[in-house]
Amino acid sequence: MPGVVGNEDTRLIVVRGNSASGKSSVAAGLRERFGRNLAIVGQDNLRRTVLRERDRPGAANIGLIDLTARYALDNGFHVVVEGILYADRYGTMLQDLVRAHRGASRCYYLDVSYAETVRRHATKADAEYLEQVTPDHLRDWYREKDLLPNALETVIDATSTLDDTIQRILCESGLDKVPPIDR
Repeated sequence: MPGVVGNEDTRLIVVRGNSASGKSSVAAGLRERFGRNLAIVGQDNLRRTVLRERDRPGAANIGLIDLTARYALDNGFHVVVEGILYADRYGTMLQDLVRAHRGASRCYYLDVSYAETVRRHATKADAEYLEQVTPDHLRDWYREKDLLPNALETVIDATSTLDDTIQRILCESGLDKVPPIDR
């Protein structure tokens, strides 16, 4: 089938949500618990660091996220795509990626209130980032329940601890039963 990506054994996990909802912490925790052979495709890294691009419709980072995830899957890595990834900008790419993936794919939306977003943001260790990103920025970026269409995502609310969220994703994706490959 043209356009297929990965293989029957690879896992694709998408973790979306508002700023400070815990996406990066979940991705890092998945890698820490799983081990090697788990690629993290972070929207912030590709958009802000690699391309230094603003988040806008049709931006180049959308394709780069897709290409990076596909490349890693095609090379036998399990992949976690994580970021705010607004549904109206990234939804088509994410749906196409999930459809094309031959292995198990699971998508999650971390549903955290604006007040909790501000509280979690204030706990970040990077003082310079905290100065640059204010609660007003968080308010501008915040979208309540920005879910992908067709019930593609499992919603995880703010009552789920970081450890519980990581364990849930490991189990539901099947990564808890896959041995890591030491590359």
